[in-house]
Amino acid sequence: MKRLLLFAALAATSSSTFISFSFAQSVAFQDVHVVPMDEERIIEHQTVIIEGDRIVSMGHASEIDIPDSAQIIDGEGKYLMPGLAEMHGHIPRPNQATREIENVLFLYVANGITTVRGMLGHPGQLELRASAAGNERVSPTLYLAGPSFSGGSISSVEQAIQRVKLQKEEGWDLLKIHPGLTLDQYDAMANTANEVGITFGGHVPAAVGLDHALDMGQETFDHLDGYVEALDGANGPVNMFELGQVVAKTIEKGAWVVPTMALWETLYGAADLDELRSFEELKYTSPRIVTSWSNMYRSRVNGPGFDPFVSANVIDARMQILGALSDAGARILMGTDAPQQFSIPGFSLHRELGVMRDAGMSPFEIIKSGTTNVGAYFEHQDTFGRVAEGHRADLILVNENPLEDVKHIADHSGVMTRGVWHSKDYIQERLDEIESYYANPN
Repeated sequence: MKRLLLFAALAATSSSTFISFSFAQSVAFQDVHVVPMDEERIIEHQTVIIEGDRIVSMGHASEIDIPDSAQIIDGEGKYLMPGLAEMHGHIPRPNQATREIENVLFLYVANGITTVRGMLGHPGQLELRASAAGNERVSPTLYLAGPSFSGGSISSVEQAIQRVKLQKEEGWDLLKIHPGLTLDQYDAMANTANEVGITFGGHVPAAVGLDHALDMGQETFDHLDGYVEALDGANGPVNMFELGQVVAKTIEKGAWVVPTMALWETLYGAADLDELRSFEELKYTSPRIVTSWSNMYRSRVNGPGFDPFVSANVIDARMQILGALSDAGARILMGTDAPQQFSIPGFSLHRELGVMRDAGMSPFEIIKSGTTNVGAYFEHQDTFGRVAEGHRADLILVNENPLEDVKHIADHSGVMTRGVWHSKDYIQERLDEIESYYANPN
């Protein structure tokens, strides 16, 4: 019934929507090469059957019977991989224009992102999460942090405790930590979160520090926050012995890191503004916003506190840290902090892949950070992240082997979210509509 309601609603919006979705009882990807992501391998000439939102069977194309009612998607010569995740994304506030909300969520899906961990909650977003899960809109599956814990939102230990309990009761998936908490406030938050059973992640307040945050059970360290500071990376090359100790403790404590590498080059003034302004995907946002981002960048690099040597040191340190974490087998999650400055939802992830590669990660390791690692992170909430029976049917049909080059992921023939197929033709039509929307705001 939900699929029929979705069809009716979208058909009223755009005639192109008729080709977007699969409404058959089952969908079959026929004769496709599968990238299962259980290990670094390709399983050739497979047929994969989807029913509802699950992968129900997979086997050699010559041995699998396709249901008569199934929609068949020709996979010959193509590669079926799990959908990717944006593990530090942002979801529009519900009070924004409906079209703006739809645009952001669609841009994620258009780029193969089938899961988003929203890292700054606002009232009303839990309803948005539910509508996405019910396929009432084209959207990744959403997991949401509540409104943040920061120096601006928390003024006492008691308030920190109450806020944890409230967000647990309201049903948020995790707590978001911002800078500014005192040590006592942070510890009260962490102890209460551990007691009531809700995880927390994000930044590391200066008064807390990386070492203590790891000891208190912070689950994710986003933007590698706390790592450069702990290693004094802003002032020169990282001490390799100290880096080894930090990496070892990260692994010992079972923490996850969300690097957001590409954005930090922008925020630290290490990127080239002309190159940023030339990004083709900027057509999917407002020119006014792009102008604002440009002005912010110029103010940053021309301000009295900007030091290009410190900036370069920080970026070099971050690359060293990510490389060392990856080499040691630390748990890495893919993320970009989009939407952000010159960071367009979905497209930003493909730019992130290149920086992760430059840090020394292999294609398999990079893809794992956005698929199987994400499934492991959310293992208590659902089963997804691999192409395997029983997994949520979040998939990308890629035209070339992504294990050879992560650039190939951007060249796909369509994306499936929770068993709903979005063809490349439909995706392009919607992208054209979004481009027109921002080019002609009136």
